[in-house]
Amino acid sequence: MRSLYGKFLTFTLGIMIASAVIAFLVVNTYYHQQLKGQNDTKNMNIALSIASYIESDEHGDLRNYFKTQADAGYKIFVADEQGKVMKFGAPFRVENLDKQSIQEVLDGKLYHGMRDLKTETFMTGFFSDELANTVGVPFTYEGTTYALFMRPDIKLLFTEVHYLLGGMVIVMAIVSLLSMLIVAKKLIEPITKLTVAAKKVGEEQFSGTLDINRQDEIGQLAQSFQRMTERLSENDRMRKEFISDVSHDFQTPLLNIKGFAELLVDEELSPDKRSSYAKVIQSETERLSSLTKQLLLLTSLDQLESPLRRRAFRLDEQVKEIVRKFRWLLEEKQLSLSMELDEVEFTGDPSFLEKVWENLLSNALKYTQSNGEIDIRLTSKLDTVEVRIRDTGMGIAEEHLSRLFDRFYRVDHSRTREIEGTGLGLSIVHQVVQLHKGSVKVESEEGVGTTFIVTLSNL
Repeated sequence: MRSLYGKFLTFTLGIMIASAVIAFLVVNTYYHQQLKGQNDTKNMNIALSIASYIESDEHGDLRNYFKTQADAGYKIFVADEQGKVMKFGAPFRVENLDKQSIQEVLDGKLYHGMRDLKTETFMTGFFSDELANTVGVPFTYEGTTYALFMRPDIKLLFTEVHYLLGGMVIVMAIVSLLSMLIVAKKLIEPITKLTVAAKKVGEEQFSGTLDINRQDEIGQLAQSFQRMTERLSENDRMRKEFISDVSHDFQTPLLNIKGFAELLVDEELSPDKRSSYAKVIQSETERLSSLTKQLLLLTSLDQLESPLRRRAFRLDEQVKEIVRKFRWLLEEKQLSLSMELDEVEFTGDPSFLEKVWENLLSNALKYTQSNGEIDIRLTSKLDTVEVRIRDTGMGIAEEHLSRLFDRFYRVDHSRTREIEGTGLGLSIVHQVVQLHKGSVKVESEEGVGTTFIVTLSNL
């Protein structure tokens, strides 16, 4: 498998080469379409000026004059009517000028080789060092007609420029490549760290912090990965605690049932003890049943993103119905109940919300001593509905409030055993309220009482 670093290097080289080829093609096409004719005209005017100057008889010796022009940066080819040839300057790479073109110039025509030279796409005419790639003009010297063909000596004129441009291109290529390698290393280094961290997470090793401090997309990815790892670590901790708590909560009543069942086998057991033991077994069985139902409810809430079956119903009537179910317990403990309920039509899942009010009211009844007070208020606001359930029970210490909605979390285990709690009721309340896009808060003071505040969106 090729590494990301190797791929990045390959793509960089490919882009550089492709860019160079495209740039060459664009410039070459522009020369052939726009500059080729202009270059021919410019050199033709120079050739005509040379011919005019020679014919003016002010130049002195002809050969010395052409040699001077060649030294100035031109390649010159001169032919007379007898076919004699004179060459000045550096030789042409290819002498491919046909005799017909020479004769036409001797006959007085102009030769536009730079303009009319046929070149392929990849052959830039400006640098084509051919005798055919010249301009030709006739001139007369001492009664003899000559054909003058010339073009700039590109190598002589632009040698320094070639070196400068070539050096600049090479330096740019090297610097660009090295810069891209450094950038690639900087980009890939955090990805490598993320890969190592991901492998550790796959092995259920959630500890450790990513040392990636960036403000770009990779930094955001690292932060998201870190949050995910922390969440997975917390979920792993909660899963292990959940398994431990479930095992404990099932094991205790099962052991009680087994122990008292063995005692019931004794035929000499008195009727009172037999009845007492049977009640314990019945109580523990009901506790197991309650625990199983709540676990099934939590499982259904976890498995579906939105298991709600929403419909409009009277929320105040539902709260009243829950209160009626617990009327016997209110009278048994001689508790004072006050209610102030607005008439509210709410759209939600009534079966799940019923569990919320049942759990909150049952907690208030369990933890409020005889002759205590319970107050229920339902208030309809602009876009929300607020339900407050306040009791004058034993209250909850502040250090327990942050974990109150965790599954199986109990504030006081001895108290919980007395009232046969499961530690799942408030977790169900919290999850159901969240599914209804709401929130639940708790205010409590030890020895004074507790208030649960449920806020639901009624949009």
